[in-house]
Amino acid sequence: MTKIRTAVIGAAGYTGGELLRILVHHPACDLVCVHSNSQKGKKVTDVHPDLIGDTELVFTDEVPLNSVDAVFLGLPHGETKGFLEAHPFPSETVIIDLSTDFRDESNGFLYGLPEVNAGKIKTAKRIANPGCFATGIQLALAPAISKGWVKDAVQISGITGSTGAGKKLAETSHFSYRTGNMSVYKLFTHQHLKEIKQTFRQLNADFNSELLFVPYRGNFSRGIWVTAYFPFEGTEQEAVKAYQEFYQTAAFTHVSTQDIDLKQAVNTNKCFLFVQKEAGQLVIYSAIDNLLKGASGQAVQNFNLAFGLDEKMGLNLKSIAF
Repeated sequence: MTKIRTAVIGAAGYTGGELLRILVHHPACDLVCVHSNSQKGKKVTDVHPDLIGDTELVFTDEVPLNSVDAVFLGLPHGETKGFLEAHPFPSETVIIDLSTDFRDESNGFLYGLPEVNAGKIKTAKRIANPGCFATGIQLALAPAISKGWVKDAVQISGITGSTGAGKKLAETSHFSYRTGNMSVYKLFTHQHLKEIKQTFRQLNADFNSELLFVPYRGNFSRGIWVTAYFPFEGTEQEAVKAYQEFYQTAAFTHVSTQDIDLKQAVNTNKCFLFVQKEAGQLVIYSAIDNLLKGASGQAVQNFNLAFGLDEKMGLNLKSIAF
């Protein structure tokens, strides 16, 4: 197998570190460049010590414009557009961006939610990786939206681990704040709502319902749990069947027939869904790992699709249950 020469730009943070942990063991990837302005000259293992024994790579601030086949961009939100303007990669280079900068499908980028856009991703050269909350919410509601079941406002709550706030320390991600604590932020205004509505209108041009999303900061390190519900006149059996059919070819999204929990999804690239009807409402629970299916794992899933590889390659990650 001819390996795919790959670079990770912005590899010092949580999502960059998760990318490295996947890619150093990916059978089709030749990881040739690990970029970080802040960590230039340091060994990767000085910043990500769990990779001792897995790589001897050193962080660089040089950008390999013409010597790689694929580039993952893990830069802070708002910095990717400027970076690409200053570093124009060849058109044939596959670029997968994990920031918010191109999720509106601007500048030739395709929105990379495989459960909806897998066919398009297979021929794309510019892919915008979905946000973490966006992934959990879209996978929870996509079948219902496509069926036209959602006619009124949707009630959504979601709780994320502290790694969702990034590696840079802030008051609300500090251990002393998070432990034994919960809090709400960006009530009804979360930045991921824009990309979620974009996908829902792709699935159903008539979609125009409010998404009343309450995001919570959780007192755990990783994972996202989403609960969504809306009035539903059909039966639970009808809903479960529709969800199973929608995701029957999905590599990582699974509709469970028994209660789910967050630990099932943590350390995997899977999304687990559970559907039930109660008090006239269709209720959907969604569980993902925010750093994997919500970020780096999904980015590698898109990488696999773009290069015609097995969609699961390098992503069979589960090793623990507790």
